[in-house]
Amino acid sequence: MSGPAHRQPLSLKALSNGFLVFWCLVAAFPIFWITVMSFKTPIDAFDSNPLRVIMGPRTQTDVGGLSLLDIVLALALTYVLIRFALKWLPGKVRSFVPAGQMGLGWLIGCGTFGLVTLILFVVVLPGVLGVLNPVAGPLGVDVLGLTTEHYEAVWIDRGFMRNFTNSLIVTCGVVSVSLTVGTLAGYGLARSDSLIAFWLLILALVFRALPHSVLVAGYLPYFISSSEWLAPILGEAAPTLYGKPWAVIAVLVAINQPFTIWMLRSFFQNIPQELDEAARVDGCSHFQAFRLVIVPVMWPGVITTGLFSFLLAYNDFLVTSLLLDAQNMTMVPAIANMFNRETTASDEVQAIAAAVSITAPLFILVMVFQRQIVSGLTAGAVKG
Repeated sequence: MSGPAHRQPLSLKALSNGFLVFWCLVAAFPIFWITVMSFKTPIDAFDSNPLRVIMGPRTQTDVGGLSLLDIVLALALTYVLIRFALKWLPGKVRSFVPAGQMGLGWLIGCGTFGLVTLILFVVVLPGVLGVLNPVAGPLGVDVLGLTTEHYEAVWIDRGFMRNFTNSLIVTCGVVSVSLTVGTLAGYGLARSDSLIAFWLLILALVFRALPHSVLVAGYLPYFISSSEWLAPILGEAAPTLYGKPWAVIAVLVAINQPFTIWMLRSFFQNIPQELDEAARVDGCSHFQAFRLVIVPVMWPGVITTGLFSFLLAYNDFLVTSLLLDAQNMTMVPAIANMFNRETTASDEVQAIAAAVSITAPLFILVMVFQRQIVSGLTAGAVKG
């Protein structure tokens, strides 16, 4: 029972809360501001008056904007979708997906949620508002300038969808390989007390400490000449791996694998070995005990490790910019190229819109998996 002796002093509480508010403002303000800029015409986006940037009077005059009815319905729909993602979706995935196929279930669930969200905001909501605004009187009059022309220019005219597809290939490849190898290796190392297991962990830590450029330089000659040493196997169809997403997947897995092994090993160590022994007594093989009993118990650890693997691959700039050509460029180096070569104000706002676009998948992932992430970071696993 907490008493006066266990309560924080008012000064300490005010100081800690003040630092938290300050950090939130510093971290959230740039994202909020570039998001606002991305929906304005260049004149409003780069205006020196912050209020004009937010309200977008020139955007409202030239293109249009949002009415009070638009804002209210959009906020209501956003609230409903967030509640759906946090409350309903995890329960449905756990109810309808077998324990051994949770990864596939979450992939299908998140994909379906993203598709439904896109349809609601792009098709359904504009259609409903198009009918309601003309008859809503003052509530249907535009009060906030807004345009999506920069997003349309980036995703449709400039082919940013291709960069998104390349990022999806790289991140899915890195997460799949890293988690597959990491869970097996982490489980084996957690259950082993041999000296070899200890030195394997030390070796993995050494490789994790290497600069990324070292691994790129080591792999680069083999990627460039890959068609020559693959020719005896694939013949004339042997590909050159340089410039392809598969080369980036190989390097990022090499960078990320030591981290996943160490992290998953720590989660497996929190699971008592009695669970393995009970599964073996019930007739399971070693692999069946691992797949059917151990992995479901430490599922929050798998999701937490998978999220860190996703962030490494999704946000990587050095490896992707060095190994990918223009056709296979992922989103992060593609956006950097946009900022480096654009000269007009419209091009700069389009680059900002592309930068805002890549944050949406991260928010969706954290929003959907927030319970598993918190559970994985705090407890590591459910202890038996």
